[in-house]
Amino acid sequence: MLDLKNSGPDWSLEQNCRIRGSILSVSFSTIVLVAVNLGFLWLLMAAPIGIRTLRVRRTYRAQPGRIWSAIHPLGEAAGWHPSLLASRVDEGGRRVHQSLTHLDRKGFPVERTLEITDNPNGVEMQFASRIVEDSALDQSFWQSYSELRRVEPAEEGARLVIEQTDTYRGVAFLVFRYFAIRREMRALDDWLRTGEADMAGWIEHPLMQVFFAILSTMLLWPFFGLNINGLTLSCQLTAVIVLHEFGHLAAYRAFGHTSARMIFIPLLGGIAIGGRPYNSLFEVATCALMGAGLSAFFVPIVIAVDTASTTGLIAPGLSGAAMTFLLVLGSFNLLNLLPMYRFDGGQVLRQVFPTRDGLMVASFAVTAMLVWVGFRIGLPNQALLAGLSVFVLMSLLGSRGIKPRDALDDMENGERLMTGFGFYAALSIHAYAIIYACDKLFA
Repeated sequence: MLDLKNSGPDWSLEQNCRIRGSILSVSFSTIVLVAVNLGFLWLLMAAPIGIRTLRVRRTYRAQPGRIWSAIHPLGEAAGWHPSLLASRVDEGGRRVHQSLTHLDRKGFPVERTLEITDNPNGVEMQFASRIVEDSALDQSFWQSYSELRRVEPAEEGARLVIEQTDTYRGVAFLVFRYFAIRREMRALDDWLRTGEADMAGWIEHPLMQVFFAILSTMLLWPFFGLNINGLTLSCQLTAVIVLHEFGHLAAYRAFGHTSARMIFIPLLGGIAIGGRPYNSLFEVATCALMGAGLSAFFVPIVIAVDTASTTGLIAPGLSGAAMTFLLVLGSFNLLNLLPMYRFDGGQVLRQVFPTRDGLMVASFAVTAMLVWVGFRIGLPNQALLAGLSVFVLMSLLGSRGIKPRDALDDMENGERLMTGFGFYAALSIHAYAIIYACDKLFA
Protein backbone atom coordinates (compact mmCIF):
# COMPACT_ATOMS: atom_id res chain seq x y z
CA MET A 1 0.00 0.00 0.00
CA LEU A 2 1.28 3.45 -0.97
CA ASP A 3 1.72 6.07 1.72
CA LEU A 4 2.50 9.67 1.13
CA LYS A 5 5.40 11.13 3.02
CA ASN A 6 4.65 13.90 5.44
CA SER A 7 5.25 17.09 3.49
CA GLY A 8 5.23 19.45 6.46
CA PRO A 9 4.10 19.91 10.03
CA ASP A 10 0.57 21.02 8.96
CA TRP A 11 0.12 18.32 6.32
CA SER A 12 -2.94 16.42 7.60
CA LEU A 13 -3.86 12.79 6.92
CA GLU A 14 -7.00 13.94 5.10
CA GLN A 15 -4.93 16.13 2.81
CA ASN A 16 -2.57 13.22 2.19
CA CYS A 17 -5.45 11.00 1.14
CA ARG A 18 -6.89 13.58 -1.21
CA ILE A 19 -3.56 14.21 -2.91
CA ARG A 20 -2.87 10.48 -3.10
CA GLY A 21 -6.18 9.89 -4.83
CA SER A 22 -5.43 12.63 -7.36
CA ILE A 23 -1.91 11.37 -8.04
CA LEU A 24 -3.03 7.78 -8.44
CA SER A 25 -5.61 8.93 -10.98
CA VAL A 26 -2.87 10.59 -13.06
CA SER A 27 -1.59 7.28 -14.47
CA PHE A 28 -5.00 6.23 -15.74
CA SER A 29 -5.80 9.76 -16.91
CA THR A 30 -2.48 9.93 -18.76
CA ILE A 31 -3.24 6.69 -20.62
CA VAL A 32 -6.69 7.97 -21.59
CA LEU A 33 -5.31 11.36 -22.65
CA VAL A 34 -2.55 9.75 -24.71
CA ALA A 35 -5.09 7.47 -26.40
CA VAL A 36 -7.42 10.39 -27.16
CA ASN A 37 -4.56 12.53 -28.46
CA LEU A 38 -3.26 9.60 -30.52
CA GLY A 39 -6.61 9.37 -32.27
CA PHE A 40 -6.75 13.12 -32.83
CA LEU A 41 -3.19 13.23 -34.12
CA TRP A 42 -3.90 10.44 -36.59
CA LEU A 43 -7.02 12.24 -37.78
CA LEU A 44 -5.28 15.60 -38.04
CA MET A 45 -1.95 14.52 -39.50
CA ALA A 46 -2.13 11.04 -41.03
CA ALA A 47 -5.69 10.11 -42.03
CA PRO A 48 -5.77 9.33 -45.80
CA ILE A 49 -8.21 12.05 -46.86
CA GLY A 50 -7.23 11.90 -50.54
CA ILE A 51 -8.22 14.49 -53.17
CA ARG A 52 -10.71 17.00 -51.79
CA THR A 53 -12.21 20.20 -53.16
CA LEU A 54 -13.09 23.09 -50.86
CA ARG A 55 -15.93 25.25 -52.17
CA VAL A 56 -16.73 28.51 -50.36
CA ARG A 57 -19.26 31.17 -51.42
CA ARG A 58 -19.95 34.72 -50.26
CA THR A 59 -22.30 37.41 -51.54
CA TYR A 60 -21.17 41.04 -51.68
CA ARG A 61 -23.03 44.32 -52.13
CA ALA A 62 -20.89 45.32 -55.10
CA GLN A 63 -20.90 45.16 -58.87
CA PRO A 64 -19.53 41.91 -60.36
CA GLY A 65 -16.96 43.85 -62.38
CA ARG A 66 -15.45 45.43 -59.29
CA ILE A 67 -15.08 42.07 -57.54
CA TRP A 68 -13.64 40.53 -60.71
CA SER A 69 -10.97 43.26 -60.95
CA ALA A 70 -10.01 42.52 -57.33
CA ILE A 71 -9.83 38.72 -57.35
CA HIS A 72 -8.21 38.22 -60.78
CA PRO A 73 -4.39 38.32 -60.58
CA LEU A 74 -4.36 40.58 -63.66
CA GLY A 75 -7.21 42.80 -62.48
CA GLU A 76 -6.82 46.55 -62.00
CA ALA A 77 -7.58 46.25 -58.25
CA ALA A 78 -5.57 43.06 -57.59
CA GLY A 79 -3.25 45.01 -55.31
CA TRP A 80 -5.95 45.26 -52.60
CA HIS A 81 -4.79 41.96 -51.09
CA PRO A 82 -2.69 42.58 -47.93
CA SER A 83 -0.43 39.61 -48.74
CA LEU A 84 0.49 40.87 -52.23
CA LEU A 85 3.50 43.18 -52.59
CA ALA A 86 3.82 43.26 -56.38
CA SER A 87 2.90 41.29 -59.50
CA ARG A 88 3.92 41.24 -63.13
CA VAL A 89 2.88 39.34 -66.23
CA ASP A 90 5.23 37.46 -68.53
CA GLU A 91 5.26 37.99 -72.28
CA GLY A 92 2.80 35.20 -73.01
CA GLY A 93 0.18 36.73 -70.73
CA ARG A 94 -0.69 33.44 -69.03
CA ARG A 95 1.74 33.50 -66.13
CA VAL A 96 1.75 35.97 -63.26
CA HIS A 97 4.81 36.43 -61.03
CA GLN A 98 3.88 37.59 -57.52
CA SER A 99 5.90 38.88 -54.57
CA LEU A 100 4.23 38.10 -51.26
CA THR A 101 4.53 39.43 -47.73
CA HIS A 102 5.22 35.87 -46.55
CA LEU A 103 8.93 35.38 -45.93
CA ASP A 104 11.19 32.63 -47.23
CA ARG A 105 13.93 30.94 -45.18
CA LYS A 106 16.33 33.86 -45.74
CA GLY A 107 13.78 36.46 -44.67
CA PHE A 108 12.99 37.70 -48.20
CA PRO A 109 9.49 37.93 -49.73
CA VAL A 110 8.28 34.69 -51.26
CA GLU A 111 8.21 34.76 -55.07
CA ARG A 112 5.44 32.70 -56.64
CA THR A 113 4.39 32.10 -60.26
CA LEU A 114 0.79 31.34 -61.23
CA GLU A 115 -0.38 29.87 -64.52
CA ILE A 116 -3.75 31.41 -65.39
CA THR A 117 -6.52 30.02 -67.61
CA ASP A 118 -9.35 32.49 -68.21
CA ASN A 119 -12.97 31.47 -68.77
CA PRO A 120 -12.53 27.68 -68.59
CA ASN A 121 -15.50 25.78 -70.01
CA GLY A 122 -16.69 29.02 -71.62
CA VAL A 123 -17.87 30.53 -68.32
CA GLU A 124 -17.43 34.29 -68.10
CA MET A 125 -15.79 35.91 -65.08
CA GLN A 126 -14.12 32.65 -64.14
CA PHE A 127 -10.47 31.69 -64.11
CA ALA A 128 -8.44 28.66 -63.07
CA SER A 129 -4.92 28.81 -61.70
CA ARG A 130 -2.15 26.56 -60.52
CA ILE A 131 1.22 27.30 -58.94
CA VAL A 132 4.14 26.42 -61.19
CA GLU A 133 6.99 27.94 -59.18
CA ASP A 134 7.60 28.86 -55.54
CA SER A 135 10.78 30.29 -54.06
CA ALA A 136 10.13 28.70 -50.64
CA LEU A 137 8.56 25.29 -51.33
CA ASP A 138 9.48 22.40 -53.61
CA GLN A 139 7.20 22.06 -56.61
CA SER A 140 6.05 18.62 -55.40
CA PHE A 141 4.07 20.43 -52.69
CA TRP A 142 1.89 22.08 -55.37
CA GLN A 143 1.67 19.04 -57.65
CA SER A 144 -2.04 18.34 -57.01
CA TYR A 145 -3.08 21.88 -56.16
CA SER A 146 -5.44 23.90 -58.36
CA GLU A 147 -7.86 26.76 -57.80
CA LEU A 148 -10.98 28.03 -59.52
CA ARG A 149 -12.52 31.45 -58.87
CA ARG A 150 -15.82 32.66 -60.27
CA VAL A 151 -17.95 35.80 -59.93
CA GLU A 152 -21.72 35.35 -60.39
CA PRO A 153 -24.55 37.92 -60.45
CA ALA A 154 -26.69 37.90 -57.32
CA GLU A 155 -29.85 39.70 -56.18
CA GLU A 156 -27.99 42.03 -53.82
CA GLY A 157 -24.82 42.42 -55.88
CA ALA A 158 -22.46 39.60 -56.79
CA ARG A 159 -21.41 36.22 -55.46
CA LEU A 160 -17.80 35.06 -55.29
CA VAL A 161 -17.12 31.32 -55.44
CA ILE A 162 -13.67 29.94 -54.64
CA GLU A 163 -12.80 26.27 -55.17
CA GLN A 164 -9.48 24.76 -54.11
CA THR A 165 -8.50 21.19 -54.94
CA ASP A 166 -5.55 19.30 -53.48
CA THR A 167 -4.51 15.93 -52.07
CA TYR A 168 -4.65 15.81 -48.27
CA ARG A 169 -3.28 13.49 -45.64
CA GLY A 170 -4.93 14.48 -42.37
CA VAL A 171 -7.66 17.06 -41.95
CA ALA A 172 -5.53 19.76 -40.26
CA PHE A 173 -4.32 21.42 -43.47
CA LEU A 174 -7.75 21.01 -45.06
CA VAL A 175 -9.35 22.91 -42.17
CA PHE A 176 -6.58 25.52 -42.28
CA ARG A 177 -7.20 26.25 -45.95
CA TYR A 178 -10.95 26.47 -45.41
CA PHE A 179 -10.55 29.17 -42.78
CA ALA A 180 -7.89 30.90 -44.89
CA ILE A 181 -10.41 31.23 -47.76
CA ARG A 182 -13.08 32.55 -45.39
CA ARG A 183 -10.60 35.05 -43.95
CA GLU A 184 -9.69 36.28 -47.44
CA MET A 185 -13.36 36.68 -48.34
CA ARG A 186 -14.00 38.66 -45.16
CA ALA A 187 -11.00 40.89 -45.90
CA LEU A 188 -12.33 41.49 -49.42
CA ASP A 189 -15.67 42.54 -47.95
CA ASP A 190 -13.88 45.04 -45.67
CA TRP A 191 -11.99 46.44 -48.66
CA LEU A 192 -15.14 46.82 -50.75
CA ARG A 193 -16.88 48.72 -47.94
CA THR A 194 -14.03 50.79 -46.47
CA GLY A 195 -11.13 50.66 -48.93
CA GLU A 196 -8.95 48.90 -46.34
CA ALA A 197 -8.34 45.18 -45.74
CA ASP A 198 -6.96 43.29 -42.77
CA MET A 199 -6.13 39.57 -42.85
CA ALA A 200 -5.76 39.30 -39.07
CA GLY A 201 -8.08 36.68 -37.61
CA TRP A 202 -9.93 36.40 -34.33
CA ILE A 203 -8.25 33.10 -33.46
CA GLU A 204 -4.85 34.76 -32.92
CA HIS A 205 -6.28 37.50 -30.70
CA PRO A 206 -4.76 37.32 -27.17
CA LEU A 207 -8.17 37.33 -25.49
CA MET A 208 -9.30 34.40 -27.65
CA GLN A 209 -6.14 32.50 -26.74
CA VAL A 210 -6.86 33.11 -23.05
CA PHE A 211 -10.37 31.77 -23.62
CA PHE A 212 -8.98 28.66 -25.35
CA ALA A 213 -6.57 28.08 -22.44
CA ILE A 214 -9.44 28.27 -19.94
CA LEU A 215 -11.58 26.01 -22.13
CA SER A 216 -8.74 23.48 -22.37
CA THR A 217 -8.40 23.51 -18.58
CA MET A 218 -12.10 22.79 -18.18
CA LEU A 219 -11.99 19.97 -20.75
CA LEU A 220 -9.00 18.36 -19.02
CA TRP A 221 -10.56 18.60 -15.55
CA PRO A 222 -12.76 15.43 -15.82
CA PHE A 223 -9.68 13.34 -16.67
CA PHE A 224 -8.22 14.11 -13.22
CA GLY A 225 -11.44 13.90 -11.21
CA LEU A 226 -14.21 16.49 -10.80
CA ASN A 227 -12.91 17.86 -7.50
CA ILE A 228 -10.60 20.62 -6.32
CA ASN A 229 -7.50 18.43 -6.66
CA GLY A 230 -8.47 17.47 -10.20
CA LEU A 231 -8.97 21.14 -11.08
CA THR A 232 -5.56 21.93 -9.58
CA LEU A 233 -3.87 19.29 -11.71
CA SER A 234 -5.71 20.51 -14.81
CA CYS A 235 -4.59 24.10 -14.15
CA GLN A 236 -1.03 22.92 -13.59
CA LEU A 237 -1.02 21.01 -16.87
CA THR A 238 -2.27 24.10 -18.73
CA ALA A 239 0.48 26.18 -17.11
CA VAL A 240 3.08 23.59 -18.11
CA ILE A 241 1.84 23.63 -21.72
CA VAL A 242 2.04 27.43 -21.88
CA LEU A 243 5.54 27.38 -20.37
CA HIS A 244 6.62 24.73 -22.88
CA GLU A 245 5.34 26.74 -25.85
CA PHE A 246 7.00 29.90 -24.55
CA GLY A 247 10.28 28.02 -24.86
CA HIS A 248 9.60 27.38 -28.54
CA LEU A 249 8.62 31.03 -29.04
CA ALA A 250 11.84 32.22 -27.41
CA ALA A 251 13.86 30.08 -29.83
CA TYR A 252 11.90 31.32 -32.83
CA ARG A 253 12.49 34.94 -31.82
CA ALA A 254 16.20 34.26 -31.28
CA PHE A 255 16.43 33.00 -34.89
CA GLY A 256 14.68 36.09 -36.24
CA HIS A 257 11.05 34.92 -36.50
CA THR A 258 9.57 38.32 -35.73
CA SER A 259 5.96 37.18 -36.23
CA ALA A 260 6.19 33.92 -34.24
CA ARG A 261 3.03 33.18 -32.25
CA MET A 262 1.34 30.52 -30.14
CA ILE A 263 -2.03 28.97 -30.88
CA PHE A 264 -3.76 27.16 -28.00
CA ILE A 265 -5.77 24.12 -29.10
CA PRO A 266 -8.30 22.98 -26.46
CA LEU A 267 -7.60 19.47 -25.13
CA LEU A 268 -4.68 18.88 -27.51
CA GLY A 269 -2.45 21.60 -26.01
CA GLY A 270 -0.65 24.39 -27.84
CA ILE A 271 1.49 24.92 -30.89
CA ALA A 272 4.15 27.53 -31.54
CA ILE A 273 4.26 28.82 -35.13
CA GLY A 274 7.31 30.46 -36.63
CA GLY A 275 7.22 33.50 -38.87
CA ARG A 276 9.05 31.91 -41.81
CA PRO A 277 10.41 28.48 -42.94
CA TYR A 278 13.45 27.03 -41.20
CA ASN A 279 16.83 27.98 -42.63
CA SER A 280 19.08 25.28 -41.12
CA LEU A 281 18.98 21.91 -39.40
CA PHE A 282 20.42 23.57 -36.29
CA GLU A 283 17.47 25.96 -36.26
CA VAL A 284 15.01 23.05 -36.54
CA ALA A 285 16.64 21.17 -33.67
CA THR A 286 17.03 24.17 -31.39
CA CYS A 287 13.47 25.43 -31.84
CA ALA A 288 12.15 21.92 -31.11
CA LEU A 289 14.43 21.42 -28.08
CA MET A 290 13.70 24.74 -26.38
CA GLY A 291 10.19 23.71 -25.33
CA ALA A 292 11.59 21.21 -22.84
CA GLY A 293 14.80 23.23 -22.52
CA LEU A 294 13.12 26.29 -21.00
CA SER A 295 10.96 24.10 -18.75
CA ALA A 296 14.10 22.39 -17.41
CA PHE A 297 15.23 25.69 -15.84
CA PHE A 298 12.15 25.61 -13.60
CA VAL A 299 12.91 22.17 -12.13
CA PRO A 300 15.47 23.43 -9.57
CA ILE A 301 13.20 26.39 -8.76
CA VAL A 302 10.28 24.10 -7.90
CA ILE A 303 12.59 21.84 -5.87
CA ALA A 304 13.83 24.93 -3.99
CA VAL A 305 10.21 25.85 -3.19
CA ASP A 306 9.65 22.33 -1.83
CA THR A 307 12.82 22.51 0.30
CA ALA A 308 11.85 25.92 1.68
CA SER A 309 8.36 24.65 2.46
CA THR A 310 9.50 21.49 4.28
CA THR A 311 12.07 23.45 6.32
CA GLY A 312 9.51 26.04 7.37
CA LEU A 313 10.93 29.01 5.45
CA ILE A 314 7.64 29.43 3.59
CA ALA A 315 4.12 28.04 3.99
CA PRO A 316 4.34 24.26 4.61
CA GLY A 317 1.27 23.62 2.47
CA LEU A 318 3.13 24.63 -0.68
CA SER A 319 5.21 21.45 -0.69
CA GLY A 320 2.43 19.19 -1.96
CA ALA A 321 1.39 21.60 -4.70
CA ALA A 322 5.03 22.08 -5.75
CA MET A 323 5.58 18.34 -6.06
CA THR A 324 2.43 17.71 -8.12
CA PHE A 325 3.47 20.58 -10.40
CA LEU A 326 6.97 19.09 -10.69
CA LEU A 327 5.47 15.70 -11.59
CA VAL A 328 3.26 17.23 -14.28
CA LEU A 329 6.15 19.36 -15.59
CA GLY A 330 8.54 16.42 -15.81
CA SER A 331 6.01 14.00 -17.31
CA PHE A 332 4.75 16.37 -20.02
CA ASN A 333 8.21 17.37 -21.18
CA LEU A 334 9.63 13.84 -20.97
CA LEU A 335 6.83 12.61 -23.22
CA ASN A 336 7.55 15.44 -25.67
CA LEU A 337 11.19 14.34 -25.86
CA LEU A 338 10.27 10.85 -27.02
CA PRO A 339 11.79 9.97 -30.43
CA MET A 340 8.45 9.99 -32.24
CA TYR A 341 7.97 11.60 -35.64
CA ARG A 342 5.57 14.34 -34.58
CA PHE A 343 7.19 14.97 -31.16
CA ASP A 344 9.93 17.43 -30.27
CA GLY A 345 12.30 14.57 -29.46
CA GLY A 346 11.90 13.08 -32.92
CA GLN A 347 12.51 16.48 -34.52
CA VAL A 348 15.74 16.97 -32.55
CA LEU A 349 17.16 13.47 -33.02
CA ARG A 350 16.55 13.46 -36.80
CA GLN A 351 18.72 16.55 -37.15
CA VAL A 352 21.46 15.50 -34.72
CA PHE A 353 21.82 11.94 -36.04
CA PRO A 354 21.71 12.02 -39.86
CA THR A 355 22.35 8.29 -40.33
CA ARG A 356 19.75 5.60 -39.79
CA ASP A 357 21.95 3.58 -37.44
CA GLY A 358 22.77 6.59 -35.31
CA LEU A 359 19.11 7.56 -35.08
CA MET A 360 18.14 4.01 -34.06
CA VAL A 361 20.75 3.89 -31.29
CA ALA A 362 19.75 7.32 -29.98
CA SER A 363 16.05 6.42 -30.05
CA PHE A 364 16.74 3.18 -28.19
CA ALA A 365 18.69 5.08 -25.53
CA VAL A 366 15.81 7.52 -24.99
CA THR A 367 13.25 4.71 -24.79
CA ALA A 368 15.46 2.77 -22.37
CA MET A 369 15.72 5.81 -20.09
CA LEU A 370 11.94 6.18 -20.12
CA VAL A 371 11.48 2.50 -19.20
CA TRP A 372 14.03 2.84 -16.41
CA VAL A 373 12.19 5.86 -15.01
CA GLY A 374 8.99 3.84 -15.06
CA PHE A 375 10.62 1.00 -13.10
CA ARG A 376 12.25 3.49 -10.73
CA ILE A 377 8.95 5.09 -9.71
CA GLY A 378 7.24 1.72 -9.41
CA LEU A 379 4.94 1.57 -12.43
CA PRO A 380 3.51 -1.93 -13.04
CA ASN A 381 4.99 -3.96 -15.89
CA GLN A 382 1.59 -4.01 -17.61
CA ALA A 383 1.48 -0.20 -17.63
CA LEU A 384 4.99 -0.02 -19.08
CA LEU A 385 4.14 -2.50 -21.84
CA ALA A 386 0.94 -0.62 -22.64
CA GLY A 387 2.87 2.64 -22.78
CA LEU A 388 5.50 1.18 -25.10
CA SER A 389 2.76 -0.17 -27.36
CA VAL A 390 1.22 3.30 -27.58
CA PHE A 391 4.63 4.79 -28.38
CA VAL A 392 5.14 2.28 -31.18
CA LEU A 393 1.76 3.22 -32.66
CA MET A 394 2.59 6.90 -32.37
CA SER A 395 5.89 6.34 -34.16
CA LEU A 396 3.90 5.12 -37.17
CA LEU A 397 2.09 8.46 -37.44
CA GLY A 398 3.31 10.47 -40.38
CA SER A 399 2.12 13.20 -42.66
CA ARG A 400 2.95 14.68 -46.01
CA GLY A 401 6.09 16.62 -45.34
CA ILE A 402 6.39 20.22 -46.48
CA LYS A 403 9.54 19.98 -48.53
CA PRO A 404 11.51 23.20 -48.98
CA ARG A 405 12.70 24.19 -52.42
CA ASP A 406 16.35 24.12 -51.36
CA ALA A 407 17.96 21.83 -48.80
CA LEU A 408 18.40 23.34 -45.33
CA ASP A 409 21.88 24.33 -44.21
CA ASP A 410 23.61 21.35 -42.62
CA MET A 411 24.78 21.24 -39.01
CA GLU A 412 28.37 21.90 -38.09
CA ASN A 413 29.99 19.32 -35.82
CA GLY A 414 30.00 21.77 -32.93
CA GLU A 415 26.30 22.52 -33.39
CA ARG A 416 25.49 18.81 -33.54
CA LEU A 417 27.49 18.11 -30.37
CA MET A 418 25.94 21.02 -28.48
CA THR A 419 22.39 20.14 -29.50
CA GLY A 420 22.88 16.45 -28.66
CA PHE A 421 24.19 17.19 -25.18
CA GLY A 422 21.42 19.73 -24.66
CA PHE A 423 18.82 17.13 -25.61
CA TYR A 424 20.10 14.49 -23.19
CA ALA A 425 20.54 17.14 -20.46
CA ALA A 426 16.88 18.16 -20.81
CA LEU A 427 15.88 14.49 -20.88
CA SER A 428 17.85 13.75 -17.70
CA ILE A 429 16.56 16.80 -15.83
CA HIS A 430 12.93 15.98 -16.50
CA ALA A 431 13.50 12.30 -15.65
CA TYR A 432 15.03 13.43 -12.34
CA ALA A 433 12.03 15.73 -11.76
CA ILE A 434 9.64 12.78 -12.03
CA ILE A 435 11.72 10.60 -9.71
CA TYR A 436 12.17 13.39 -7.14
CA ALA A 437 8.44 14.21 -7.13
CA CYS A 438 7.40 10.58 -6.78
CA ASP A 439 9.91 9.98 -3.98
CA LYS A 440 8.48 12.95 -2.10
CA LEU A 441 4.84 12.14 -2.73
CA PHE A 442 5.01 8.38 -2.20
CA ALA A 443 6.78 6.43 0.53
